[in-house]
Amino acid sequence: MAMSSVTDDRPASDLAAALLEAAAHVIATDGPQRLTVRRVADEVGTSTMAVYTHFGGMPGLRQAVRREGFARLSARLAAVPKTDDPIADLALLGLAYYENATTNPDLYRVVFMEEPLSDADAVIGSEAFQFLVDGVQRCITSDMFDDADPVDLATQLWALGHGGVTLQLARLLSPEQAAGCLLGALLHLFTSYGAGPDVARRSIETGVSAR
Repeated sequence: MAMSSVTDDRPASDLAAALLEAAAHVIATDGPQRLTVRRVADEVGTSTMAVYTHFGGMPGLRQAVRREGFARLSARLAAVPKTDDPIADLALLGLAYYENATTNPDLYRVVFMEEPLSDADAVIGSEAFQFLVDGVQRCITSDMFDDADPVDLATQLWALGHGGVTLQLARLLSPEQAAGCLLGALLHLFTSYGAGPDVARRSIETGVSAR
């Protein structure tokens, strides 16, 4: 494949970030089959050599996009503080997930709505899920939730968040509708997990107001 010789004076980190964003946008809007080195380079206004220099080629770029998507999610979840109300903190983790997805819609689509490149690629992102598992475990340990498998409950909460985000990104729900649906469903789930409805409602309101 011929490589263009466009000169690019941008800092290496800025150029790499631009290539990641461009690749995510192409995959999210047109599908991975339309992603080529030439198209990404043209989107960014740089040479095809830049893709090879920063990512080694298309497989490396696609894996880097996936890693970047999960890195941003993990950073957002890690920033959620721990207070003396673990249910409020868990609600905040859900809100952080929602905000990350709607702030980075292209990366979200690539990470959660496209098949991974390989089995090794599929395990990328386990750190982000662990934040949710740990949040549920804090609620169980504090006796605010009944004893249960925290992975099972975390998976239910993840599925809820993903559903609401996906419907909003598909414009089947407005942001207001999606947020209302997610908060209402959290109230029902937290109550079913063992928190009283009043406690669950108060904690959710505390978490949301903390934003």
